[in-house]
Amino acid sequence: MGQREIDAAQLADADKFETVLARYLAGEVDDDAFRIFRLNNGIYGQRQGGHNQMVRVKIPWGGMLPDQLELMADLADTYSRGWGHITTRQNIQFHYVQLEKIPEVMRLLATVGMTTREACGDTVRNVQACHLAGACPYERLDVTPWAEAAYRHFVRNPLGQRLPRKFKINFSGCATDCGQAMFNDAGVVATTRTLDDGTVESGFKVFVAGGLGANPHAALALEDFTAKDDLLPTLEAILRVFNNHGNRDNKLRARMKWLVMNLGWDEVRERVLKERRLLLGSSSWPGGIPEEVAKAGDAPAGLADGATPTPMGQGVPVSITRRSPFERWDDANVVRGAAKGTVSAVAYARLGDVTSAQFRALAAIQRDLGLEVRLTNRQNVAFRGLSDDQLPELHRRLAAIGMDQPGAELVRDVVSCPGADTCNLAVTQSRGLAAAIGDRLEEEGLAEVGGLRVNISGCTNSCGQHHASDIGFFGAERRAHGRSAPGYQMLLGGYVGEERAHFGAKALRLPAKNAAEATVRVVRRFAGERQAGETFRQWMDRVGGATAIAAELKDLDRFPSPEDAPDHYVDYDETGPYEAEVGVGECAGA
Repeated sequence: MGQREIDAAQLADADKFETVLARYLAGEVDDDAFRIFRLNNGIYGQRQGGHNQMVRVKIPWGGMLPDQLELMADLADTYSRGWGHITTRQNIQFHYVQLEKIPEVMRLLATVGMTTREACGDTVRNVQACHLAGACPYERLDVTPWAEAAYRHFVRNPLGQRLPRKFKINFSGCATDCGQAMFNDAGVVATTRTLDDGTVESGFKVFVAGGLGANPHAALALEDFTAKDDLLPTLEAILRVFNNHGNRDNKLRARMKWLVMNLGWDEVRERVLKERRLLLGSSSWPGGIPEEVAKAGDAPAGLADGATPTPMGQGVPVSITRRSPFERWDDANVVRGAAKGTVSAVAYARLGDVTSAQFRALAAIQRDLGLEVRLTNRQNVAFRGLSDDQLPELHRRLAAIGMDQPGAELVRDVVSCPGADTCNLAVTQSRGLAAAIGDRLEEEGLAEVGGLRVNISGCTNSCGQHHASDIGFFGAERRAHGRSAPGYQMLLGGYVGEERAHFGAKALRLPAKNAAEATVRVVRRFAGERQAGETFRQWMDRVGGATAIAAELKDLDRFPSPEDAPDHYVDYDETGPYEAEVGVGECAGA
């Protein structure tokens, strides 16, 4: 997809935000009304209170251009704290932006075709897609223009402004499901079917009502095959059923998954199919091939003759076999096999953080080498359209900005939500634990074990996607020796891919300061015991499951006395005694 034009609608949103903000500050708009308005414009309050805000920039399908990356740098320096954060939904967030500066930020984003609109709130959130869509040797279709069409259809659409709860759409180019369709409200997976005359038709399989949070639910297939002409009507029909029948009295039970739990899957499915059949009479009917698809095309990248494609997806046996820094990075971070002969490479952003200097350097790399850039749902940056001859130069330039580590699909690539650093709902400093786990894995020589994912959330709401990872943690307050202390629940065996989802099983609860050691022990045991080609989930089942693994970690589920180990009662990145301070939820849990 090419350069986007200046977003005139975002400019209008900025003008309106400025007007409503002035009225709010003058006491003419009440707090509840302004909160809903603010969230629908992608502006989320922080636990620090006052006028500190988080600005979430919506990045449809993760695609970015050089001028957009450069603007991220400017925003980080001028309005935030010198860096931005890539989210698990391919957004970029900036924290500590002052409320009065929001209209300025929104106008600047509009000049490079970007928006914050509906990045938060009870709306259709950012439309995601595989970061290698259009460059993956396994894909059935390039889902990029389809994701763009869905984004354009639903952004500012009257149907999506006051939903019962947030609504998430993800696209994957094949059943490997790098786009994570299986835990979203509407997950789209490209597929094919063979017709009676022997011809092969490309289309989609649409999954409905997936979700994580405190009660994870795997998405369910609406039908065996959805034709291209019917895809957008199908997505709108799902949204309409949710809007009409979702729970508006209890936000904790309002997501699409709860509608299925309350009405039953057969009933929800029939309502969606009926809605789609009758949608032809609506003025908003989006049937047929969208303009974005007709213009860009959706042909798959294909597989080069004689090529062995780089394995993709969770649990892939990534291994580093060579020794030089470039060769090690090439082993872990480069994807090959597409028919057009280009390769893709991942720049590693530790904890999903990108400094202003790194943003500017990434923009220069993209511009100088003529590449495409996509943000990944594991909080990294993918470069696409490379030739093999360009790889040494790319590696050299990434090394200069500290983004050259072999990280893609290795266990050092720990994913975390922002946690109690800024979030009102988090009870632990999940980012601090993520850094501690990474450091311990490096110390023990285990950081480059392949086929393992570690994800961390600062509460049960799973913004860090802990349910879907091999090793997951979510924060929880613990009580020990009459004191509050930071703790985590460890989960094992989460997996998403091949049109199925396994959610992690509870292993044991741990003091926060013991969670890194528990991770090291599990990774070490897996690395030492796994059989050739065995995934973490297969190994876990073979050795007795989460309960058996947890039994060998029970010594870590103990709090020493505050006198013997005062650090156990202070969370990561904190200096004072731990307190579980939970504010009013705006985005994830309320």
